[in-house]
Amino acid sequence: MKSESIIEEIDGGLAKQDCLSLAKADAPVERGFVLSLVKLTRSGLVLLTSPRENPSVTTDVVSNIFRCLESGILKSPLWCHRIFPIQATCLLIEKELQTVVSKLVLQFINDKQNKLARPVKFAVGYNRRGIEETCIKNLKGNPKDSDSFPMLDRSKCFDVVASAIKDVVPESAVDLKSPELTVLVELLPLSGVPNESLVAAVAVLPQNLVSVKPRLCIKPLITDANARNRS
Repeated sequence: MKSESIIEEIDGGLAKQDCLSLAKADAPVERGFVLSLVKLTRSGLVLLTSPRENPSVTTDVVSNIFRCLESGILKSPLWCHRIFPIQATCLLIEKELQTVVSKLVLQFINDKQNKLARPVKFAVGYNRRGIEETCIKNLKGNPKDSDSFPMLDRSKCFDVVASAIKDVVPESAVDLKSPELTVLVELLPLSGVPNESLVAAVAVLPQNLVSVKPRLCIKPLITDANARNRS
């Protein structure tokens, strides 16, 4: 599975005007660069993947979009609410998730653009998007598969991710109010994937791409106040 992805929360679809604006504002595109659309089992989401292998590419794209919105180069999107810059994907298995988180956190720490204090303040977010209901339903019909879903438990997932972070950065502490880095884990409702093979998207994000209120999540592209003014 490609490691470079972007998942968008939409309402009814993307407006043509917004797509054109984003294309103009983005950095020069390499010849032959292709985005692939991945089929999902849940409405309201669009998942795009690219063949690039640099985890910083997706976060750079989203950061650039925010800069363009704040400067007025881009108009506020009509249909797209949030963009999740996926840096890696893995099966929702403890060992795989630990490996992916450790790798991404190490890359984040080593990036000289990220100025971090000590101890490093971090937070962990987990979005299951309703997938757990489907899994629980299947689990009732197949009790022997019960060991396939331990990571659906939020506490278990948080513990695994926090442990991976502390292995890389021993001088670190949880801070849900003002995290310097945030690890977001989101289950992907991929079409055609067996129930026992849940796929998780992972990203390690700087403070400027994260919102902590009312809950920890990707920063919305448009504020509620602006949304009310447009309506």
